[in-house]
Amino acid sequence: MTDALISTLLEKLASMAYEYVAEEVKLVLNVEKEVKEFDDNLKAIRAVLEDAEQRQEISYDMVDVLDDWNGEILRQQVEKQEKEGSSAVVPKKQVCFSVFRRCFCCGHVGRVIPRHKIAQEIKDLNERLTVICKKKEMFNFQPVYKAIKKPQTSSIVDVSGIFGRETEKDSLVRKLVSDEEGKGLLIIPIVGMGGMGKTTLAQLAYNDANVNAHFKKKIWICVSEPFDVMKIAKKIIGDESIGSNELDYVLQRMSRSIEEEKFLLVLDDVWNEDSTQWDQLKVPLMRNSAEGSRILVTTRKERVASMVRSTTFTIYLGELSEQHCLSIFNHMAFPNSEADEYEVFGDISREIVKKCKGLPLAAKTLGSLMRDKRTMKEWKDVLNNRCCLLYCGIFPKDYELKRDELINLWMAQDYLDSERNKDKGVIGNIVFYNLVARSFFQDFEEDDDSGKIICCKMHDIVHDFVHFLTKKECSITEANQGANSEIEGLGGKVRHLTLTFVSDSTDSLPTSCYNCKKLRTLAVFSSRLSLLCIDASFVLQLKCLRTLNLIGSSMKELPEEIGQLKLPDSICNLYNLYTLVIRGCVSLSNLPRIGRLTGLQTLDECRVFFCRNDEAFKLGDLRSLKNLRGSLTILLTGDMVDVSEVVEFPLVDKKQIFNLQIDWWTLLSLSPTTPESSLQILNALQPQEDLESLGINGVVAPTWPRWLTDLNMLRFLTLGYCVNWKIVPPLGKLPFLERLKLSEMKLIEKVGGEFLGLEDDQAAFKSSSSIFPKLKDLTFGEMWAWKEWEGMRGWKKEDSKFPTIMPCLFSLTIEWCEELETLPDFLCKIPIQNLTIRRCPKLIRRCTEASGEEWPKISHIPNIIRY
Repeated sequence: MTDALISTLLEKLASMAYEYVAEEVKLVLNVEKEVKEFDDNLKAIRAVLEDAEQRQEISYDMVDVLDDWNGEILRQQVEKQEKEGSSAVVPKKQVCFSVFRRCFCCGHVGRVIPRHKIAQEIKDLNERLTVICKKKEMFNFQPVYKAIKKPQTSSIVDVSGIFGRETEKDSLVRKLVSDEEGKGLLIIPIVGMGGMGKTTLAQLAYNDANVNAHFKKKIWICVSEPFDVMKIAKKIIGDESIGSNELDYVLQRMSRSIEEEKFLLVLDDVWNEDSTQWDQLKVPLMRNSAEGSRILVTTRKERVASMVRSTTFTIYLGELSEQHCLSIFNHMAFPNSEADEYEVFGDISREIVKKCKGLPLAAKTLGSLMRDKRTMKEWKDVLNNRCCLLYCGIFPKDYELKRDELINLWMAQDYLDSERNKDKGVIGNIVFYNLVARSFFQDFEEDDDSGKIICCKMHDIVHDFVHFLTKKECSITEANQGANSEIEGLGGKVRHLTLTFVSDSTDSLPTSCYNCKKLRTLAVFSSRLSLLCIDASFVLQLKCLRTLNLIGSSMKELPEEIGQLKLPDSICNLYNLYTLVIRGCVSLSNLPRIGRLTGLQTLDECRVFFCRNDEAFKLGDLRSLKNLRGSLTILLTGDMVDVSEVVEFPLVDKKQIFNLQIDWWTLLSLSPTTPESSLQILNALQPQEDLESLGINGVVAPTWPRWLTDLNMLRFLTLGYCVNWKIVPPLGKLPFLERLKLSEMKLIEKVGGEFLGLEDDQAAFKSSSSIFPKLKDLTFGEMWAWKEWEGMRGWKKEDSKFPTIMPCLFSLTIEWCEELETLPDFLCKIPIQNLTIRRCPKLIRRCTEASGEEWPKISHIPNIIRY
């Protein structure tokens, strides 16, 4: 991860920083020599900074100093604009020209930057870099490359891919088949960290010829968590379908199932430290076990080993030799290849394997990562993406990773190297699917239409190993009474901190967080937290913060100082906080001076308050956030004071916003916005023309916004609780609309030809070849006054002159429309596969099979649900 950071830093110095920083720093700070040395040393140690914790830490410190420098420049720029009352934001490109020159002219020297402090920091860093460079030459440090792969958890093993562990295997097999311990059941633990090869060793012993001859019965059970005695006992019996869930009965049967049989039982991946549960399983096994029976337990925990073992014999798995790791790596990277083929990559292979630290899983995973890569450039491209995988360690176990959000977070950390004419979002997708192909993610949820992955999860083993690789750089801490000591143990060096709050947790950040001044990511996960406030003094020191994630925390207030956070995305183009995630913070009402965060690219949700409170978030605050991208939810509430505030807001200029949700809470207000002003606001919130997903909920406007039918790239549309609409919008001509949901439109009594987008049916027949040409999923819900769904006037099933209607419709759902009685005639020609009619009593009666008036229109549909 650090190597990517340094690579980015060098690019910044090359493209802008060194040219301008060197020129301007020497004028004010008089440290020209130090800046030049700074650049030279960076280049000298670029390849070795990840090798040790000391070098990793200094790489971050280099960026911190430059963040501090540019943060002060940006602060002065914003404050100057605020004093002048300017609503415009100086373009990013001007930062490295006019802003620098303005800051460094003689008249501003006294107000610029704590120059002596920064000059001293640069000198101190150079001294540390010099020491590192000397160590580099002395020890010949090399880059580190790490990754991970999901392990197997069955008894089946491919011995062709196993190297080493012969000594441990021979020792274990001897102990398994030996009778030297006398009568009784012998329990042998194998202990080692994740990825060290415990399961593999157990597999080798389990399949050994001597073991097969020695034991009459062999049983392999992958235990993991939780330790379910009932489930394990049924597996030992070999019949998991046993109807009884009485533990005593099942344990009695288990005991009889191994009676007078010499058995080997492998319990793989045991975590449970509860001796009571263990004894429940062990005692019945010991009662009837034949002489020479054995239980083999693999675990990461020494306490588990101490609890289960019945002998002093324990196998502690240590590191694998470098040569064996190299053999594993080559076996995975070059399957079915001759030795001379992979010798082409011999040097880089050996350098990679050196840093596997004896972990066979790391060597195996890295080899898999390099498979099918046959050029040096391909190898380097894959290796450069490892920081993206490691960053996933900021999320709690079993967390649902959303693809787009994950890519935005990678962008926030500057992990995606931008190529010429290629958007970083595109590069992020390439990285994501590369990691998917290498089995780092699982439990995929895919878009039904495009097949693209929407979200996924990391396997527990992958999650654990990522944490091992990132050590103190990333930390996930439960915010309880022990959190302070845990965070203090990180020594203030943590860069990515995740805090999880449970129901009985404290309602504030642990005090030890205040020592974490170098955070780049702060994530707070909570579903029950009633109140969480971030202290201003804590926020002020987070000058390098790139991502602030407050998912699910019921935060009521962000400090005003949030607008003072600075983030240089590059030395020339200054950015602020990159990602602010506040989804689920239902009490959050104020985002003071959020418009200062001009580099913000991800703001998942903003609440706009139409009121006279100066602290409340206003739509105008979004004006300066020119880099927003991805998805945006706008929550509107309060009484409209000045419609012009919205009219002047150019949402249409946000060209990277492809998913927009507009939710109106004025229906809950004591003084709701008038229908006329509501429509003005909706019209003013016109999105960019390439919008793909749109939701509008809770509006009191008398009709839909004028731009709605012009969104020709729209694929997903949800319109709900539009209480004053009397007719549905003409949406039939939207060429790419795939999913449409209309709900809670209480004044609509009829849906007719206007819904299809036909103002004049006869004229439209000639000009329209297809209506709703891509629509696959259509839902109507809770339309209480809706009585009739009419088709086209004069439409006939056998008449080819009529346009094709909904040729791709797969699913139709109608629910809670209690007055609806009729369906359109054209339904009989639509290839619908699934029809659901729920809580529509009148329509259900008319759709009675064979006898209902509407039945001929739907009789061709294979799957019909009515209730």
